[in-house]
Amino acid sequence: MSKSVKPVRKAVIAAAGFGTRFLPQTKAMPKEMLPLVDKPIVQYIVEELVGAGIEDIIIVTGYHKRSIEDHFDGMSTDLRNNLNKPGKEELLEQTNMISDLANFIYIRQKGPYGNATPVLNAEHLVSDEPFIYTFADDFFVASPSRFQQMISKYQETGSSVLPCMRIHDDANYKKYGVVAGSQIKPGVIDMKTIIEKPGKKDAPSDLASVTGYLLTPDIFPYLREAKDELAAGKEFMIQAAMQKMINDNHQMLALEIKNGHYYDTGNKLDYVKTLVDFALKHEDIKDEFAAYLKQLQVQ
Repeated sequence: MSKSVKPVRKAVIAAAGFGTRFLPQTKAMPKEMLPLVDKPIVQYIVEELVGAGIEDIIIVTGYHKRSIEDHFDGMSTDLRNNLNKPGKEELLEQTNMISDLANFIYIRQKGPYGNATPVLNAEHLVSDEPFIYTFADDFFVASPSRFQQMISKYQETGSSVLPCMRIHDDANYKKYGVVAGSQIKPGVIDMKTIIEKPGKKDAPSDLASVTGYLLTPDIFPYLREAKDELAAGKEFMIQAAMQKMINDNHQMLALEIKNGHYYDTGNKLDYVKTLVDFALKHEDIKDEFAAYLKQLQVQ
């Protein structure tokens, strides 16, 4: 790694949304805490970050997200006493480990609606370091992990890196940001354009930006400027700041994630599909669950 390239040690997770697609379930429980069998979605994101070397995780929440803080806090005395019994040693160890995964910092989101606000909220904690900005409702299961692939590319170049995938369904062009630029090598694009939800007709390519970003601190002055210029009633979107950075010759790379499967848990159907996939891979239940699904097919 070049001496001029700082290590990536910090991450920001946006977790302030209301999860209206899952109401009434999310009236009391944040969508980030929806389980994939026996772990909440946000824990999978945190474990992936930690596995890539992230030490400090800043979770930007709303007033209704206290259960996320509770999940990554230490165990209550009652729960510890319950698990501190013969036969529950593994559960005790697994549950105790959660609070030790990383250094957790929680801040309440303040500012205009849009995906750029959590980043600006965390600026004073990120300071002058590169960082990962991600969400807790979509992710890759990949080997190496998407964050490891992103950090590796950043270490080579010192540039911001956007994880990407190829899209084919027409509806996805209205769901994701789409990027284009010049190919450096297969799967790596020097971005010239990023357009949020362009629709297939206006899309510059079939390469979609998904699941977050690895950003250098150069993004912050662009975000502050964009916020100052934001028209009333408009969403505060990070893609516009990225485009200005690109226009000012800041290199941003689009990285097609290799050896991975993309999961989106942001709506009911895709969440259920993800849950089924995870259940079919879960050591404790996969065989019985697979047999149950076969039984349903016969009926």
